Amino acid sequence: MVTRRRRSPRELCAAIREDVVVGVFAPGQRLTEDSLAERFGVSRIPIREALRMLATEGFVRIQPYYGTFVAQLSAAEAADLLEIRSVLEPLAAAWAAERHTTEHLAELREIVREGRQAAFVGELARLPALNTRFHALLAEASGNTSLNAIVAQLRYKIAWVYAVELNRRAVDSWTEHQLIVDALESGDTDLARAVMVEHIRYADAAYRLRHVPT
Repeated sequence: MVTRRRRSPRELCAAIREDVVVGVFAPGQRLTEDSLAERFGVSRIPIREALRMLATEGFVRIQPYYGTFVAQLSAAEAADLLEIRSVLEPLAAAWAAERHTTEHLAELREIVREGRQAAFVGELARLPALNTRFHALLAEASGNTSLNAIVAQLRYKIAWVYAVELNRRAVDSWTEHQLIVDALESGDTDLARAVMVEHIRYADAAYRLRHVPT
């Protein structure tokens, strides 16, 4: 007899979303309630609700009579996300340089330590979640609740955009994260903004190079 665990639809939504972001489930892949229920050791009912949540977020698409499929970001949607990020995150970094707490700084440094170690040893599957934590905490450290809410709404989609670049930029990206934290610690808002702009520029360039039509 299979033991079913109690997991809320929200928890399952987060778990399936992470699998989509890191590529366990590929764009266009069909997801069935039965296979997901078996994977996560739960009944089909919370899986069904989790898939509805993911459809609302844009990570899956539900086609009546056909099934549920992993969505694929269009080039236009990816470009929109990259542009939004290029405006919001330098602003967050500048404010965080002034408003961060010692707790924010300590946690950011710990995330960077974990990220650099994972990148160095090739544990790439750990990096999307660490990257999301880093940028979410940076937004929190900005002290601006509205900005924090906007970044929170976008962070999983942004992680999805960049997940394909893990092999290309894993080590460099976490070195840049270290520079961002150093800039925050200095309290120099202009430096923090500039370092974040450079980080985003390099990441965007890698993404666009990866997706140049051939």
